[in-house]
Order: sequence, then C-alpha cells, then structure tokens
Amino acid sequence: MSRTNYEQLLYAIALSLVPNLGPYIYKNIISYCGSAMQFFNMPNGKASKIPGIGPKLLAIRKEKDQFLKEAEKILEDCLKNNLKIQTYQDSSYPKRLKSFVDAPVLLFSKGNVNFNAAKTIGIVGTRNASEYGKTTTRKIVEGVAPFSPTIISGLAYGIDITAHRAALEFDLPTIAVLGNSLEKIYPAAHKSTASSMFPNGGLVSEYKVGTALNPNNFPARNRIIAGLSDALVVVEAAKKGGALITAEIAFSYNKEVFAVPGNLQNTYSEGCNNLIRYMKASIYTGPKDIQEALSWEAGNGVESAVKQNKIDLSQFSTNEQTVLKLLSENQELEIDRLSWQSQIPISQLASLLLNLEFQGLIKSLPGKKYVMG
Repeated sequence: MSRTNYEQLLYAIALSLVPNLGPYIYKNIISYCGSAMQFFNMPNGKASKIPGIGPKLLAIRKEKDQFLKEAEKILEDCLKNNLKIQTYQDSSYPKRLKSFVDAPVLLFSKGNVNFNAAKTIGIVGTRNASEYGKTTTRKIVEGVAPFSPTIISGLAYGIDITAHRAALEFDLPTIAVLGNSLEKIYPAAHKSTASSMFPNGGLVSEYKVGTALNPNNFPARNRIIAGLSDALVVVEAAKKGGALITAEIAFSYNKEVFAVPGNLQNTYSEGCNNLIRYMKASIYTGPKDIQEALSWEAGNGVESAVKQNKIDLSQFSTNEQTVLKLLSENQELEIDRLSWQSQIPISQLASLLLNLEFQGLIKSLPGKKYVMG
C-alpha cells in the first residue's frame, strides 16, 4: 500500500471514530469533501458549510491526532489477526449496501470475501431448527447451486449454520455476518466450519478487534445480511426473533423476501406464516421462485442492463461509466444516493448528470431523481 493510500485509509477510519457521528453524516462529509483527510484538514469556514455539520463536530477536529492514533491501532490489530478492512470509499466495499443510509462505514473481513458477487442469497431462521427445517435449508441451497450464488447467513446455531455447511457441500461461496469482532469465532462450536469458509468466502463484521460481545449487536448485524442479499429466505422462525428482524429489514430495503410455510402447530413456523399472511414475504415452494423473482435466466447484472440500454461504455469517462452503470442497475436514484454510491462529490456530479441529460442518455425526475433515458 502506498503512503498516500495508507493515509487516506487512516483518516477514513479516524472519521468513523468520531463520537455520535452516524453513517448518514459520515457519508455526507465524504460526499461534499471527497475524503476524510480533506475534512480534517480543510479550514473551518469551508467545513462549516457542509450540511449537517454543527459547532461540536467542527471543534472535535482539533482532536484529529487522537483519532489517528486510535486508527493506527485498529490497522495494527487487523494485520495481527489477518483481517481486511473496507471503508465506504473503497472499490471493494459492497455495492449492494451503498444505497442504504444505515449501512456501516467500515467493514472488517477474514478469508476471501467477494462482497460484489453476481448473485447472492441470504438464508436465515431459528436457532432451534427442526430436522424438517435443516433438510429444507439444505434443499434450498442444493436447488440454487446451478446458479452459483453466494450464500449469506449469520453462523448461528440452527438454520444459519446449516446454510453455511450446505454451501460448502455444494461448493458455493458463503459469507457469515457476525455480531462480534472477528478475532474470536462466535459461537466457538462453529470455528471449524468458519475456517472451511475462508478459501471461498469468510467472515464479515462492522466491529473492530476487541469490541466486547454485546447481544444488542446481533439485531444490528441483520441489516448487513439483508443488504448483501439479493433475496432472503426465512426457513423457520418464531413470532419474534432475529430472523424476523432480518426479514423486516430486507422488506424495507425492497429486497425479494421468501418464507417457507410451516406446520400451524409449530411455534417456529409462526413467524414464516405471518410473513406470508401479511404479504411481507412470498411463499417459497422451490428454487424456481427465486430464479423467476431475480430473473436469473435473463441475466440481470450490470452488463446486461447496459446492453439493454444499448450503451457503449467505452466512449465515456470513468465517472460517467460509473453513473450509467448505477442507473442501469436501479429504476431511479436520487442525486444524494447516486453521489454516495459513485463516490463522486455532488458539485461534480451535478454537471456530469446535466451533460448526460443533454445527450439524451438519462432523464431527470421531480425530487432530484434520475433514470436512464
């Protein structure tokens, strides 16, 4: 890593350590300043014009050295534990998460995690899985195996670990999103399975090394599982619990959500049946349901989206290519979200969008939204 890249990474981590600085403000700062380093080093007068920046946040920039020192410790811990770190600005950061305002600004990973795989399926459910639930989970993974998706879950007992082990059995990449830092595997009983995932997948967490195990972290990690998944399948779930939280988040993210219907007398079918009843999930009857919902046969990746719009990307600048790809992948995007996902400051993005609109390639909609032309 070059010295410049190292410093940029250090400042990005340092900014994430600022107290009470949520993902929205963090991303707003990056959008307007271009980088965390520029934010820490720009004059107060210029920094004060950033929307959402108050006197307290301006004043805390004086503690820059303290934050940088802590950021150095985080990088040392990552090196010691063989962890990778992705910041919100990195090209390796999950594109699927970038459009969500609550997405983490830092991600830690271990293994060979491809955050931007072409196809992903999340599978979650109760820790108290029945034999039917485990068998169904394995059948789901077997059914989607011909499409080579990445299987995403949470390494917990029951449905989660069954999904990971089935992915390994059918030679599919699999990612476990943890609610704890990655220097320790939790639960410890799944350490062997986790190690088997490293060659083609691995572990992911938003928590830095040394973070104390906290039950409150687990509901928060569910938004990452939901965000990374093109479709989420809930196999068995009680009326309340982590799987239902994940499903609710996935539904709010406009993801495809499926639920396996279950025995009306079974407590751990109640959650799935309610998701179907209240139309927050489609009924899962087989892999064809996922295939049709995600249009896998038609090929719905970036390449096909661009081809459908008959655009030759080679004639455009790098930033223009990025914007056109993003708009090809989405029905419409607000300029703020487009800025976050493309990592192009709004001041530059506005003129770029205007130029593309003049060429008839995109259209502007009310509310500062943009679509392909």
